[in-house]
Amino acid sequence: MTSIGTLWTIPAQRSGQVIRAVAALGGLVLDLPAEYTHYEDNKKPAFLAKFPHGKIPALDTKDGFKLFEGTTIARYVATLAPNANLLGSDAKENALVDQWVHLVDTELEAPATMVGQLLRGGIPYNKPFHTILLEKVTRTLGTLNTHLATRTFFVNERITFADLVIGSMIQRLVAIIIDPEMRAKFPNVIRHMETVVNQPKVKEIFGEIQYCEKALQFTPPAKEKKEKEAKPAAAPAPKAEKKPKAKAVDDDDDDDDEPLVPEEPKAKNPLDLLPKSTMNFDDWKRAYSNKETRGAGGAIEWFYQNFDKEGYSVWRIDFKYNEELTQIFMSSNQIGGLFNRLEASRKYLFGSVGVLGTTNNSVISGTLIIRGQDVKPIVEVGPDYESYDFKKLDLNNAEDKVFFESALAWDLEIDGKKWADGKTVSRFHHCVKQTVLILTTSAVQIICIAFRHSETSKY
Repeated sequence: MTSIGTLWTIPAQRSGQVIRAVAALGGLVLDLPAEYTHYEDNKKPAFLAKFPHGKIPALDTKDGFKLFEGTTIARYVATLAPNANLLGSDAKENALVDQWVHLVDTELEAPATMVGQLLRGGIPYNKPFHTILLEKVTRTLGTLNTHLATRTFFVNERITFADLVIGSMIQRLVAIIIDPEMRAKFPNVIRHMETVVNQPKVKEIFGEIQYCEKALQFTPPAKEKKEKEAKPAAAPAPKAEKKPKAKAVDDDDDDDDEPLVPEEPKAKNPLDLLPKSTMNFDDWKRAYSNKETRGAGGAIEWFYQNFDKEGYSVWRIDFKYNEELTQIFMSSNQIGGLFNRLEASRKYLFGSVGVLGTTNNSVISGTLIIRGQDVKPIVEVGPDYESYDFKKLDLNNAEDKVFFESALAWDLEIDGKKWADGKTVSRFHHCVKQTVLILTTSAVQIICIAFRHSETSKY
């Protein structure tokens, strides 16, 4: 059978698996590229000439038709095999297919993805937020389970595109979120998933089902635990000096803790050993917080008047994997997570980073001002720093200067993508925080109202 074209994807990509399953059930052949390295090949000129956004899955048909976005490709492929019934047998069934696909996209995949980001550190962990998201997932599973109580499949008596989308999503969730207790509550959903992904024509595509014995849980970073333990140990130290010395020496617990307390100030950060700068970094942070960014007497003018190019340097930061970004607020929270993990370098760092673009078509970019001339000692304290590219900016270069000023002023634009949301990091911009989470019944909509200067605005 002749192939309809080449599908650019990777084996583990769920949306790619659904497209391949649609083709398999429709009796169609899709070629996969002989060689493809994600994050490399999709950034090359040859790929971008075909698919400007550099995103997978992407379809290049034999007649030269090109398409990207998973759901769109899957629907198109399904139209090439009308007898397979994958989009339903009439207009009403077609609408029902779309209904169930949309429900799962907004009410199951979206909150489940956020749960994963919370538990893996992509979003700063928040217990109430985690609980609300799980409630959202549970409610949707309940709706699916009830519908399947008297049905084998979602729309008619044959597998449709909707069944492939839902079955593949549930297969992912039983590996991380849907534990044995939850599986017992939704037997129809589990039965449906097992039926769909084990179909002979698609079983090899979806692979074996992996069931978790315990749902993924949040584990606080070990580093934070140590810091919390060290703080109370430091408190009694001054009191011990006022008491007889013999008492402190005889206490085994104090002997264990005391060496840890004086060792901290001895471990000098190499950045503290740099020659004293003519620019007061704290004054810059105050200027940025209290002044208009642009214009006479503004923060940017203050910076140029006081910038010490020997003692400080300016950098551009770009997220490497923008094709993975979806909702704007999730990307914004990712920036917040990055800044939280750079806490140890906050004294030497100022940053203004934003999300540019729209939902499913955005990038993360911005600027950093750091102590010294090497960015690595500043950012390597964050475990996810390798997910970002860092480029040193030359403020004597007009293009670099425009980028720097625009990132500070939150009016940066890249390839037509305008600044949508942003965060700043400095020693002064990480104070009081309150988050209000609002989830609607139609879709997950989260409004983060942060009473801290660094998140809702620069002021």
